[in-house]
Amino acid sequence: MTNNKQILLTKDGLEKLKVELDELKTVKRKEVSEKIKVALSFGDLSENSEYDEAKNEQAIVEARIADIEAMLKRVKVIDESELSSENIHIGSKAELRVTNPATGESQIVNYKIVGSNEVDPINGCISDESAVGKALLGHSIGERVKVEVPAGTMEYEVLTISK
Repeated sequence: MTNNKQILLTKDGLEKLKVELDELKTVKRKEVSEKIKVALSFGDLSENSEYDEAKNEQAIVEARIADIEAMLKRVKVIDESELSSENIHIGSKAELRVTNPATGESQIVNYKIVGSNEVDPINGCISDESAVGKALLGHSIGERVKVEVPAGTMEYEVLTISK
């Protein structure tokens, strides 16, 4: 079954995907090919763990190449220059006050809402399909949004929205 779901990416996300594809095709394929050649020189393939490992790595690299190529056929690049700062949407950066209603503790966080292929929580990039990302979509400055997360219900207040 083929997945025809459109892939939403920012310009940066598309560029990262293209760089990864180029790296896989030009560098990783050659590295894996060389590992296979070396392993073949060891002789008997029936007990050659280096060969099996190299073939597994080759399968992983080729699968990732195929995945990226399939994604690139379904990409829609979000033109961030056309985005408004009126409300939160994919491509928005939002500064939020997060409050845990159970404890009353709050903190300020910054998130960028991205498509699911650009997720990078360490750098504040959350998916539009995540619980928090989905709940924030469409909200504007000053609004409060309650979101059910694994840690319980959290309240997010939208402080700023930017591109």
